[in-house]
Amino acid sequence: MANSKGGSSKLLWLLLVLVLLSSTAAGVAIYMVMSDEGNADDNNLQSQQVERRSPIFVTIDPFTVNLADDRYGSRLLYAGISLKVDNEESRTLLEEHMPQVRSRLLTLFSGKQAQDLTSPEGKRQLSQEVIATLSEPLTERQPPLEIREVLFTEFIVQ
Repeated sequence: MANSKGGSSKLLWLLLVLVLLSSTAAGVAIYMVMSDEGNADDNNLQSQQVERRSPIFVTIDPFTVNLADDRYGSRLLYAGISLKVDNEESRTLLEEHMPQVRSRLLTLFSGKQAQDLTSPEGKRQLSQEVIATLSEPLTERQPPLEIREVLFTEFIVQ
């Protein structure tokens, strides 16, 4: 009986040592994997920070324009627009020539009918037309404007 008791205590100590060793090995492995991922995440974060640029927006004050008459008669459009541009030069040109920009937009919008502007597709089409209209030079020897997106911040058809 003494032999069996001594054998079971040795077995218990052996199992305890094996559990401690495997736990230590698992902890070391987890630490190494996490530290490698941390370095990779740091490198990715640094490259993302280098690539990230703040967006440049040009805000055009809201305006109201008479739309082309339709079967309901005279209709109005109240619109506020922001333009997303690629560089400071485009922003400066647009801000310096804001009266021309507003005039071109008013002329473009006044030729539209309300039914063409109320659908999402109509707004996307109008956005493309705004970019095309403003892409025409505002001055002589003007570098091309880099307008990336037209954002309607306010849009009411009445």
